[in-house]
Amino acid sequence: MELWFTEKQGDFLATSYRVRKTLHTEKTPFQDLAVLDTVPFGRMLVLDGFVQTTVGDEFIYHEMITHVPLNSHPSPKKVLIIGGGDGGTMREVVKHPSVEKCIQVEIDEKVVEASKRFLPEIACGFDSPKGELIIDDGIKYVKEHPDTFDVIIIDSTDPVGPAVGLFSREFYSSVHRALKEDGLFVAQSESPNYELDLIVRINRDLREIFGLSRTYVAHIQTYPGTMWSFTIGSKKYDPKKVDPAKIAEIEGLRYYTPELHVGAFALPRFVADRIKEQV
Repeated sequence: MELWFTEKQGDFLATSYRVRKTLHTEKTPFQDLAVLDTVPFGRMLVLDGFVQTTVGDEFIYHEMITHVPLNSHPSPKKVLIIGGGDGGTMREVVKHPSVEKCIQVEIDEKVVEASKRFLPEIACGFDSPKGELIIDDGIKYVKEHPDTFDVIIIDSTDPVGPAVGLFSREFYSSVHRALKEDGLFVAQSESPNYELDLIVRINRDLREIFGLSRTYVAHIQTYPGTMWSFTIGSKKYDPKKVDPAKIAEIEGLRYYTPELHVGAFALPRFVADRIKEQV
């Protein structure tokens, strides 16, 4: 008998994955958690019925949410990650040569535990001496640490459940205060195919708060629509003006390149036009 996991996008789209085996399920204090062994993406982390990451394509998301903002800042030494309980973002941040300290605040300890057990090649970043993991509310933590970080990365789930507050204008204002005078931050900002209104709203909020906002995209097969967006708010540095020749080589990357850093900001016309309408 074949077993399938189906992820629904609203009430109009569903994507199904063949499942070899259910490795783990539990109800945490915050969400329903599952780890599945799938065809063809291998082990998959699912929260509240939504795919978070897979060992087959996780490198795309994690490299793009980290190396684009880190290489947009000339010398990021202290980095904060909010969310990202699978550990992949921490794994990538600590690779950056100028990073001295990376603090990660994850609200759900059970996600970390499951990732360490079932996704060790992703969660290996937690073992870095540069890293510190704190189990706490990221929104509260940001409010309590003004003028502290060079770069902040919001590696959140979709804007439902415990992640809703991470997409609010109030939270972006707290992030602005938590950054140093030349700091910048990035947030995953959903699929342009299905959440374009959200992307437009995030860009408007960040322009008003930071003065500069930039959206870029990557293609991730297991995320709805396959085209996924990330949006940067920056106090000083424009990520579109980075010189690719000055980006240091980092061994072991599988998706991000200096050339791709520049190209990722070349948005499809239907996305770029909608964002420009709000300027």
